[in-house]
Amino acid sequence: MSARIAALVLLAVYLAGCAQTRQVMLYQASDTESLLVWPDAQTREVPHYRYVGQLSGEANFKSQGGSGNAFVKALHWIAGLSERNPEPVVLQRPQSGVTGDDGRIYVTDVSRKAVFVFDEAAGKLSVWEKATAKLRFSSPIGVALGGNDEVLVTDSELHAVFRLDRDGTPVGSFGGDILMRPTGIARDPQRGLVFVADTQAHDLKVFDDAGRLVETIGQRGAAEGELNFPTHLAFANGTLYVADTMNSRIQAFDAAGKAKLEFGKRGLYVGNMVRPKGVAVDAEANIYVMESFHDHLLVFDRVGRFLLAIGGSGAGAGQFYLPAGVWIDKKDRVFVADMFNGRVVIFQFLGGH
Repeated sequence: MSARIAALVLLAVYLAGCAQTRQVMLYQASDTESLLVWPDAQTREVPHYRYVGQLSGEANFKSQGGSGNAFVKALHWIAGLSERNPEPVVLQRPQSGVTGDDGRIYVTDVSRKAVFVFDEAAGKLSVWEKATAKLRFSSPIGVALGGNDEVLVTDSELHAVFRLDRDGTPVGSFGGDILMRPTGIARDPQRGLVFVADTQAHDLKVFDDAGRLVETIGQRGAAEGELNFPTHLAFANGTLYVADTMNSRIQAFDAAGKAKLEFGKRGLYVGNMVRPKGVAVDAEANIYVMESFHDHLLVFDRVGRFLLAIGGSGAGAGQFYLPAGVWIDKKDRVFVADMFNGRVVIFQFLGGH
């Protein structure tokens, strides 16, 4: 019996013994990093945020019992692949994301041209590349949860919103004959409306769940209700929040599409906005803004008063490099698409602003 045949026999035995091996998802935080809070301990203030960790790709998934890597190495040897080094599955330029009620974390990656799905419950990382059965994503930017358990993804270069089922199978699209450069996306689950930031058109287009255009909000300008290259969106408490990026501000619109809140101004100080991108709202109605130019996550209260900043340029825990999107899950965890660091950074909101 040759060595390779003997190895195949041993592999069969190994497979039988490892049938129950599963992957678990970890957040890659060291013991020291897990102690980081904001404001930090030196200020003697009550902390409102704690560092949870980061997501970068397949490195977040480990086999229970540690046998998974040994199995992969054995399989590679038997197949004659021991000299090959496959490219790791990692985030490259994450743009934005959303977390489902089931805990799945969906992240768009404009460089990888795909949607990454971090499924903690299943212990699995998936990468969705197809916008349609025959067409790959080209520049996926925004992602939102749609009706009927669908995932909605905007692609700025394909000029449409694409529907995927929970397995990542394309099931349709809309807006292809209307949208110029779709980026941010958010949905009102009560009314079944989907809001899309059409950045190049300087407006917000509103669709129903069937993909029919219902309304257009805004036009180019700097006055109240006008927009200048809007990008990211968030919907919470009956209000649509818009990163009015080139106007260096956040605007909020009510259910009738009327502007109800505006805050932010250009400046050199922490709390000012130069290139606001991601926007999100937590359970206490605090508003989060990614200030991508200054590499900060800015926190404001419900009426736009500045509360706190997290960040600064760098690659350490709590630092960012040209961050893009931000979103909140039902546990009030804050996720930041740290674009040029190729990762998603996670904080836990502790309450108490």
